[in-house]
Amino acid sequence: MLGRQQMQFPIGEIKGQQEPEHRMSHINDLCRELESETDDTKRRALVLIASDYLRRLEKSLKDEEELRSLAVKELGHRLKNKVATIQSIISYQLRHNATARDTILHRLSALSSADMLIEAAQGQGASVKDIINTELGPYEISRATVEGPQIFLPPKLALVLGLITHELATNAAKYGALSDPLGHVSFCWSIAETKLMLEWRESGGPSVATPTRKGFGTTLLSSALAQFGGAVDTNFAARGLVCTISLPISLS
Repeated sequence: MLGRQQMQFPIGEIKGQQEPEHRMSHINDLCRELESETDDTKRRALVLIASDYLRRLEKSLKDEEELRSLAVKELGHRLKNKVATIQSIISYQLRHNATARDTILHRLSALSSADMLIEAAQGQGASVKDIINTELGPYEISRATVEGPQIFLPPKLALVLGLITHELATNAAKYGALSDPLGHVSFCWSIAETKLMLEWRESGGPSVATPTRKGFGTTLLSSALAQFGGAVDTNFAARGLVCTISLPISLS
């Protein structure tokens, strides 16, 4: 029978730097060594083995999580630096074309805002409500209604929704409801089967007329949504723009 001092199994080798099949081989060897021992000794030994293995596994998972968190922060820092560099280049190159310069810079800002939300969530994505509230932040909160269930979007869809919301808000500030002190916008969403349905509705602004040509913003929205099988329908009603967006999502 093994004494208390003799129960020193090479448990550390189960984790180490070895592959899973090698770890299992060590466990099997230990089990064979215990075949001649009493049931009580076997139970105590197996408890020690399992406890040590789980402790090491927990530490490994914690180390991996810390590394992933550090990587996300580092990537976020690099992205901010790159965006700042790009903004400087655009500002200089388009210094004589203020309209084009400001349009591009505003869109970069929209993407950066969504990026920061994703970074804050450790690279996992962002909720629909947080994305919309962030993009509508520059406007008076009393002039916007934001309603819908709690839905978390993966990073790519979060970026697309951020860009879409920015485009709608910018256009409303220039030509629509947000250009009038009495104007109001609502952005509501719901789930219909496996689709995320969003409706942007403006009211109280200047009279709206259907544009004679498809603008860059509309083209941008359609192209961004098409990548994910989504679609957008714009209705230039006299009372204000109504934009309906459908986007397939996974609820798993």
